[in-house]
Amino acid sequence: MIGYRVKSLREERKMSISELSTKSGVAKSYISSLERNLQTNPTILILEKIAGILGIKVDALLYEQGNTSMDEEWLQIMEDVMGSGISKEEMREFIQVRKCSV
Repeated sequence: MIGYRVKSLREERKMSISELSTKSGVAKSYISSLERNLQTNPTILILEKIAGILGIKVDALLYEQGNTSMDEEWLQIMEDVMGSGISKEEMREFIQVRKCSV
């Protein structure tokens, strides 16, 4: 849903497709196709151009909550988990068990 996020962020900034196109150097027709999810596989270069004009990081376009960064404590916890030898599958199982017990 990259296109949805592009459109939403563009509209939040009261920017037209033409304005985003001119500032980013990405064709207006391409942005329109992207926003309508007709174009679903943009290159990183295109995403970098659009993200730069929208004033966000590329991951904010790729991931639903990409513009909210993890705080340092969560980053440290994740580094500890990754360094402990726990596999991704074991972590997923732990999360599932935890969800079921709540």
